[in-house]
Amino acid sequence: MKLIEAIAYIKNKHSGQIRKQGTPYYLHPVEVANILKKKGFSKKYQLVGLFHDLLEDTDTTYEDIVNLTNVEIADAVKLLTKEPGYNMSDYINRISNNDLAKMVKLADRLHNLSETHLASLDFKKRYIKESEAWFIDLAKGTIFEDDLKNILEKLKQEI
Repeated sequence: MKLIEAIAYIKNKHSGQIRKQGTPYYLHPVEVANILKKKGFSKKYQLVGLFHDLLEDTDTTYEDIVNLTNVEIADAVKLLTKEPGYNMSDYINRISNNDLAKMVKLADRLHNLSETHLASLDFKKRYIKESEAWFIDLAKGTIFEDDLKNILEKLKQEI
């Protein structure tokens, strides 16, 4: 699947969904894929970035993703999907064992952190705390480690 086709697909699937700041939801996975592209990750990673919220937030199925791409991409998307009542420790542990899922989750967290200036003070504090508790270790030794630390430090200075 070409990236332009994947963008059209997610734009359709996320149609009508809006982020907290009022932007169309599909722009978030596009930005996640752009972060991955800028960091030099292959099309495979970018596709997972584009598809990372489909199972959680749309009627897309695992089988749909397999049919559009392949099992490797669908498996990474499935790992990134939070099930109702999920345990954060188990979730992070599963992601940490799959490089596709891990790198996409780190790009996802970076993009989400970059938009927290639009959120309430309480949300910012909770999100910073969650990021420090779970994502600093996940990013250790990766291309995202410094970016994550820097954005968290900047956000902490703002509050």
